[in-house]
Amino acid sequence: MRRVARPKVAVLLGPTAVGKSAVALALARSLAGEIVNADSLQVYRRLDIGTAKPTLEERAAVPHHLLDVAEPDEPFDAARYCREGRLALAALERRGVPPLVVGGTGLYIKALLYGLFREGAADLAIRRRLHQELGELGLAGLHQRLTALDPATAARLSPQDSYRILRALEVMAATGRPLSSLFAAHGFRESPYRVLKLGLSLPREELYRRIDARAEAMLAQGWLKEVEALRQDYPPGLKPLQALGYRHLIAHLEGRWSLAEALALIQRDTRHYAKRQLTWFRADPEVRWFSPGQVEEMLGLLEEFFSD
Repeated sequence: MRRVARPKVAVLLGPTAVGKSAVALALARSLAGEIVNADSLQVYRRLDIGTAKPTLEERAAVPHHLLDVAEPDEPFDAARYCREGRLALAALERRGVPPLVVGGTGLYIKALLYGLFREGAADLAIRRRLHQELGELGLAGLHQRLTALDPATAARLSPQDSYRILRALEVMAATGRPLSSLFAAHGFRESPYRVLKLGLSLPREELYRRIDARAEAMLAQGWLKEVEALRQDYPPGLKPLQALGYRHLIAHLEGRWSLAEALALIQRDTRHYAKRQLTWFRADPEVRWFSPGQVEEMLGLLEEFFSD
């Protein structure tokens, strides 16, 4: 029996502020391709400035998928991203359009390409107990517990990421196994796609300079007003509003920090996040690394990949 060829999928990944959006637009235009978002916050409507979401003009120049597909209070996780992302890839395959998956959310990219392991159904009793302990011990106490029980998972999560810290502890309590162990056992090896992964990287000093400048530019573009409007309509504990930058500006609006203090903390925590992203991506030997200026080299690889 003749084996059906697997669909081809190209991925452009890298840390925040490295310049993925501009490079992706240039590559997709040259390929007559379309972009599939792989940023876990850009899926939400109304989170625009703080997520560096592509502008309407950029979306008019190159079609984008999986942007603005959920309300801020609507559940959205890696499993849903995998389902909707694979539907988008299938539609592009039927039309003969080269797909370029673009983003910095490593788990979403892995889920899309290789599927997800089964964590088991949510255990409401465990979840209630963990939320009670969150109130008693604080998030720092639970992150410290996760560090002792599953140092690999704790290292890749922000100490302020309450949702993922609680989820990791919940999975461990329900299965008896660390989340990192479940990831390793799954292996993420059974991909239904032929994949080419391109990574963008910059010297650390240059990346950090871009991170700092972009945070300042976002505030100048009206990021604080965006957060004020979201805060009027949604509780501040909502998952996307606890994301990097959004939680800092909410703390400012609540009077806990000055705007200058919030900006400095956003810049610092974004630098830490970029470091965690690079640690995740560098662990993947399939990624071919480039600087953002090497568009022609990346385009050559992509043209060869999609014409093969």
